[in-house]
Amino acid sequence: MLSIFKSLSLATVASVTTNPVVEETFDINVFQQVVDSRGMVLLVLLVLIAMSIACWFIIAYKWLQFRKLRQQSQSFVDTFWRSETLDGVWDASERLADAPVARVFRAAYTELGRIKAGDATGLGGSYGFENIERTLRRAQQAEQTRLERLVPFLATTGSAAPFIGLFGTVWGIMNAFAYIRPDQPVLQTVTPHIAQALVATAIGLLAAIPAVMAFNYFNSKIRVLMAELENFGIDFLNVLKRQFFRQ
Repeated sequence: MLSIFKSLSLATVASVTTNPVVEETFDINVFQQVVDSRGMVLLVLLVLIAMSIACWFIIAYKWLQFRKLRQQSQSFVDTFWRSETLDGVWDASERLADAPVARVFRAAYTELGRIKAGDATGLGGSYGFENIERTLRRAQQAEQTRLERLVPFLATTGSAAPFIGLFGTVWGIMNAFAYIRPDQPVLQTVTPHIAQALVATAIGLLAAIPAVMAFNYFNSKIRVLMAELENFGIDFLNVLKRQFFRQ
C-alpha cells in the first residue's frame, strides 16, 4: 500500500513538473480598438486624435520660436548697451528683426524720429516723452499678442479634451447595451463595445495632459519676455531723458 502511494505521489509531481500551469495574459491593442470603433465613438476619437496632433505641432513650433526669440533678444540687449549711438542700435534691430525687444525699439525710435522732425529743440519736452511712452506700451501689447498666438488652443485642448473623451465613453456604453441579445452571452457581446468606449476617455486624457503642461510652460516664457520688454522700455526712456538733459 505504501509503495502504491509513493508511486502515485511521484506520478503527480512528474505531471505537475512536465505540465506547468500556463497563465493566459491579455494585452489591450488601443490602435485596434480605434479601428474597430463605429459611429459617434469613432467621431470622438478622430476629433481627439486631431486635437492631440495639433497640440504637438504647436508645442514644437512654439518651443523653437521661444528659443529663437530668447537668443535674439539677449543679443539685441547686449548690442543696445554696447552701442554709443541709437543709429547703431537701429542696425542691430534690423539684423535681429524677429526679437520682440528689437521691434519695440524700432517702434519707439520711429516715433522719436517723428518728434525730432516736428520739434527743432530735440525731444519735444514732456509731450514728446508721453508719445514715446504710449508707443512703447502699444508695441509691448502687440508683442504680447504675437507671443500668445496659438497658445490658447493648448488651454482649450487641456480643458475640453477630457470631457469630449468622457462624452464618447458615455455614448459608447449606452450604445453597447443595444447589442445585448437573449441568445448570446452578455459579456462577450458588450465587453468589446465598452472597451472601445473607454479608449475615448484614455485618448482624451492623453491629449489634455501634455497640452496643459505646455500651456503653463509657454505662459511662464511669455511672462519672462514681457518683463524684459517692460524693463527695456524703462531703460530706453532713461537713455532719452539723459540725452534731453544734456541738451
